[in-house]
Amino acid sequence: MTRPLDAARLLALVVLTVAALGVVRPTLARADYTDPNQPVAARVADLLSRMTLDEKLGQMTQVERTAATTSDLTTFRIGSVLSGGGSAPSPNTPTAWADMYDNFQRAALATPLRIPMIYGVDAVHGHNNVVGATIFPHNIGLGATRDPALVQQIGRAAAEEVSGTGIDWDFAPCLCVARNDRWGRTYESFGETPDLPSSMATIITGLQGTSLAAPGSVLATAKHYVGDGGTTNGTDQGNTQLSETDLRAIHLPPFREAVNRNVGSVMISFSSWNGTKVHGNGFLINTVLKGELGFSGFVVSDWAGIDQIDGATGTSATDVRTAINAGIDMVMVPTDFRNFLNLLRAEVQAGRVPLSRVDDANRRILTKKFELGLFERPFTDRSFTPTVGSAAHRALARQAVRESQVLLKNTGVLPLAKSGGKIFVAGKSASNIGLQSGGWTVSWQGGSGATTPGTTILQGIRNTVAPGTTVTFSANGSGIDSSYRAAIAVIGENPYAEGRGDRPGSMGLDNTDLNTLNTLRASGVPVIVVLVSGRPMDIAAQLPNWNALLAAWLPGTEGQGVADVLFGDYNPTGKLPSTWMQSASQQPINAGDGKPALFPQGAGLHY
Repeated sequence: MTRPLDAARLLALVVLTVAALGVVRPTLARADYTDPNQPVAARVADLLSRMTLDEKLGQMTQVERTAATTSDLTTFRIGSVLSGGGSAPSPNTPTAWADMYDNFQRAALATPLRIPMIYGVDAVHGHNNVVGATIFPHNIGLGATRDPALVQQIGRAAAEEVSGTGIDWDFAPCLCVARNDRWGRTYESFGETPDLPSSMATIITGLQGTSLAAPGSVLATAKHYVGDGGTTNGTDQGNTQLSETDLRAIHLPPFREAVNRNVGSVMISFSSWNGTKVHGNGFLINTVLKGELGFSGFVVSDWAGIDQIDGATGTSATDVRTAINAGIDMVMVPTDFRNFLNLLRAEVQAGRVPLSRVDDANRRILTKKFELGLFERPFTDRSFTPTVGSAAHRALARQAVRESQVLLKNTGVLPLAKSGGKIFVAGKSASNIGLQSGGWTVSWQGGSGATTPGTTILQGIRNTVAPGTTVTFSANGSGIDSSYRAAIAVIGENPYAEGRGDRPGSMGLDNTDLNTLNTLRASGVPVIVVLVSGRPMDIAAQLPNWNALLAAWLPGTEGQGVADVLFGDYNPTGKLPSTWMQSASQQPINAGDGKPALFPQGAGLHY
């Protein structure tokens, strides 16, 4: 018995019949964004055509991991998550990081279009937020190596460790040209002249690999665009007062090189150029970076960086409108994302931010997500998890430490013999992984003590001497007498990062270090100073009392590399990446400015 056709069944039958004839949904012939065989541009265009305004605004939003739940990612279609300095899961292990990443990613994929999120971290000298990761020398030390090939290898090693925790985006390298050593981010600069950061942009190729889609590749970030190292008095987030000619000559070249190396993202500087916040400067971002340099990746703000545009506290409609129209594609909000989304939506709906600008930002962001292969492989590649802190990576870091050491004075006491007699080691930085690693190590500002596994400089010395050679350690130098053949003083700065690291006053050693040096000198034993610092220090008054000076910078976890140089297993090759002042009153002092230096840029002795 057949039932009469009701209206619903009749309609369904007609649709099926017409579909069979091939006249329904001609759009199936278009590119499908889920098809990996389609060209990236076609996939982006197709996905963009399917996205609602809210989905597009979500892609332009980056939130800190503690400010959003996984359900927030799904609800608000958020496109990116980050860990601020020291923001880590508990326990802080590679596996916990990978699990956290995958949980956020599952939430992103629970949206209708299944657009994966991208997760960013400041892995600025290795994967430094993760306990147990390999910590490489900070950039100032890498600049001293003058070894771009080594720096590219470091980029690859860092990318593998980052990949092993799920993360696909590194807020590095810092391509700043540090012109005033008072600046607290001087150690993040490869050097004071543009040739050094430009030559070390090889790290971008290391991070991104031959292809972003290849296993172990992560998106790199050239930062902080532009002029962050040129502020008046070296004030962090300050004002760079320069002509356009000088800005282009000094601070732009490393970014040009980064674009030539296809860097995936560029982060904007907190600083101003001649009084205008760079976060709102359309000439620098749209005209110069995207237009003149041809940058095709996406531009990200720094942490709440757009909030400073109008000079008022918090995020305003003016901040949002100005930043997006100036060319910022993704905003590191990083906490009050609901307010940001509401403001941006209102600006778009009112026509003050053109929809074409939103589409351009999305096109740039989605292109990188497709190029990274996130749509096909959204979760952690756990084959890289065992590389975190691996022996091979630590060996590479040790080599970097060796090459970064700059020998600035030697009266013949170095290299030290491994056998015979007694060696005295002193100084607050001798047996302290936290101090030798500096800022941006596990925590944002860094810390003191055994913050992460590694080899202290003292351990390196003890590992190197022959059996029967006595190594005595006292942090303050107490107990030394004339029976020792040498005294090694490992002294310098305490850890710091941006803001807290600015040194507007004294740039000399602290009283702890000066007292230690006095104790050692009073014994009559030759004094070898190993200076652990993120910048040149004001030491001219003390230098005549030292028999040798080795600038160790901030070597990271592999202190054995310092001992390799002290005992002659490696003949020092490092050269100063910046001019060493005679006194702090000379700042800023740079190559070519005619000021008399204690040591010029490029100085470095050999055995």
